[in-house]
Parts: sequence; structure tokens; C-alpha cells
Amino acid sequence: QLQLVESGGGLVQPGGSLRLSCAVSGLTLDYYFITWFRQAPGKEREGVSCIGRSSSGGWTYYLDSVKGRFTISKDNAKHTVYLQMNNLKPEDTANYYCAADRNLGICSLNRFVYHYWGQGTQVTVSS
Repeated sequence: QLQLVESGGGLVQPGGSLRLSCAVSGLTLDYYFITWFRQAPGKEREGVSCIGRSSSGGWTYYLDSVKGRFTISKDNAKHTVYLQMNNLKPEDTANYYCAADRNLGICSLNRFVYHYWGQGTQVTVSS
């Protein structure tokens, strides 16, 4: 059974850092596109960062507002995808989800194309 479990969220001050983890099971990580999404109260879920399959080059993509601050990576041996978040801002506050899909031609930040989702982990940036 395919499962994604997020962890690593918490409360952090502006300018601080967090590393989120997405542990996957029931799939071969290297065959899937994995994307981090976030959803703040009253807002739509938005794609934050995607990492592609190794066979497709393993390219990474980022939402403009997080470029230079967030880094996505994966460890196939540990079946885990990470999102390192630095210089966090209050507007980064949201519930963060990871999502997976195999049948994409390229990485996508579009939430409607992903079939598998985790339950989310809350990130709160506040002083």
C-alpha cells in the first residue's frame, strides 16, 4: 500500500530553518515525481517544490517565492524526500504536504495531477 508520511514541522521564528521529511512506502521512490505543497488557512493549496525522477534528470523546481530559500532533495536508500527551508518568513506558515505521482512527463506544481498524498505537517513561522 502506497503511503507518504510527513514530519519535521513546528514553530520557528522568522529567519529560522526547518527540514521537512516525506517518508514513502509502497513505491520505488526513483520512479516517482514528488512535490511539496502547502496550504494556509483560507487559501488554495499551492505547489512549493518538485523533484523529478532520476531517469528524467532528477530536475528540481520551485515556487518563485521560495527560490533561494528552500531546497528539495531525496535519499532513495532511505525512501525519503526532504525540504530544507531556510530564512523562513511568516508567509511560509501553512500545512505542508508531500504528493507523489508516476505518470507525469515533467515535474509539476499543479495539485490536480497528483494521485497520492500525505496527511501534512504544520509549519508556523512567528515571533
